[in-house]
Amino acid sequence: MTRLSQFKGAIALFSLLALSAGAYAAGADLGQAVKQTTNWTAIGMFATFVILTLGITKWAASRTKSASDFYTAGGGITGFQNGLAIAGDYMSAASFLGISGLVFANGFDGLIFSIGWLVGWPIITFLMAERLRNLGKFTFADVAGYRFSQTPIRIFAACGSLVVVAFYMIAQMVGAGQLIKLLFGLEYLYAEILVGSIMMMYVLFGGMTATTWVQIIKACMLLGGATFMAFSVLLQFGFSPEMMFEKAIEVHSKKDAIMAPGGLIKDPISAISVGMALMFGTAGLPHILMRFFTVPSAKEARKSVGWATTWIGYFYILTFIIGFGAITNLIPNPMDYFVGGDISKGLNGGGNMAAVHLSKAVGGNVFMGFISAVAFATILAVVAGLTLSGASAVSHDLYASVWRKGRVDQADELRVSKITTVALGIIAVTLGIAFEKENVAYMVMLAFVIAASANFPVLFMSVLWKDCTTKGAVAGGFVGLIMAVVLTILSPSVWVAVMHHPAGSAWFPYDSAAIFSIPAAFLTIWLVSTFDRSARAAVDRAGYPAQEVRSETGIGSASASGH
Repeated sequence: MTRLSQFKGAIALFSLLALSAGAYAAGADLGQAVKQTTNWTAIGMFATFVILTLGITKWAASRTKSASDFYTAGGGITGFQNGLAIAGDYMSAASFLGISGLVFANGFDGLIFSIGWLVGWPIITFLMAERLRNLGKFTFADVAGYRFSQTPIRIFAACGSLVVVAFYMIAQMVGAGQLIKLLFGLEYLYAEILVGSIMMMYVLFGGMTATTWVQIIKACMLLGGATFMAFSVLLQFGFSPEMMFEKAIEVHSKKDAIMAPGGLIKDPISAISVGMALMFGTAGLPHILMRFFTVPSAKEARKSVGWATTWIGYFYILTFIIGFGAITNLIPNPMDYFVGGDISKGLNGGGNMAAVHLSKAVGGNVFMGFISAVAFATILAVVAGLTLSGASAVSHDLYASVWRKGRVDQADELRVSKITTVALGIIAVTLGIAFEKENVAYMVMLAFVIAASANFPVLFMSVLWKDCTTKGAVAGGFVGLIMAVVLTILSPSVWVAVMHHPAGSAWFPYDSAAIFSIPAAFLTIWLVSTFDRSARAAVDRAGYPAQEVRSETGIGSASASGH
């Protein structure tokens, strides 16, 4: 089957899914199975945008001829383009929908997520970006395992990547499901299946080239839309944030508490732990790390981070204004939204949909359709990037490097990658259904805990400590990974909120385990490496000078990266 016929099949499948969704929504209106009316103006804008991005996927499919094209766009993306694409990856459901929803519900305290995610970028800028580009090929395991025994380090890297990807995808799928549910009037279950189906089309046909260009376009549109929303909100108050805050305090059920810290994170250990997860987790996210392999040089990698930091910092300021704007525009009567103190019971679609409701309040149905479409494309592109990083972990790190020992052609590797993509799509839909009621920013924080506890310590120590060994890296990585996952499951955010055990019954009292699991990983790497006297350890230590030269200068990186 040719790529063109595959793509036509994808368009037909999307059209069928969209028509089914519309028919279901219309039927729901007639039978009053769903209380809201179908917003056809918004749906029209939404469908136009999705078809546009599928057109980009068709164009990208014609350019995707090798594994390098599929995973890293052939290394042909400029620093400015990649900076926008990274910003697009970061301006996900968690940032746009989740943070604005947290600010809507909790006021000032929601800002901790914006600050935490933003301050992670200097770590990547000064410690990681250039070294990653010089040492890597497709995945962060290429970097972490540069001088180590390949089999154990790639098994760990694949496990770490897949767990992070799974947790990160949950948040995106929940955001997308709630968005489609709000827009089409679909039941949440069917909304999730629709999202999963469209997401798999993006990845299967376009790879990293499509994902990158969709990210760039939607980043520009999301920045434009969020700027208009923030401008419209501030215009109501003569561009005086103080007047906006006074109005928010007046109408919000928590009153003065929304301008004080401690409403969302209530004790110092939790605050430090969440901050550590958000700050160090950025440098351990596989789908962000993959972005540095899409540029042609280390200089462009540094430029990528500079541009990404600029756009992300600006965007996070906007989300704060949007959150307070939602309070002042959506709550004529606070009791309409705060049912039993829980915002999700009063706002249609839950707290995650505060920004979407605000878009309708300031720009009507057309602007709501625009924001909904851009938010959906945001989620799709982020999920596509996550799926690519998970698929590459299986096909490149496990199948090609561990199972086949490098004796594999690109067609086989791509086939395994696409099978993995379908499997990850099914897992994402299933987990998205299970975590339906969770705030998406909070869910992403759990992914950051795991990335900061497993991937970041191994990357940091393998690149910057000459005495780090294979045994130390693998042992420390697995200690951080297992500890983070177990404590996260036993925390109130999963044990109580998702598994529905009684309040106060969680085995681990904090929502973030980072303050315990990150030091445990670093300590394990140091201890095991220090006492490792094996023959392999001697080889690992002897390989550091050559790794240091390449990571600092880039000598040899062009030939090794396939560009």
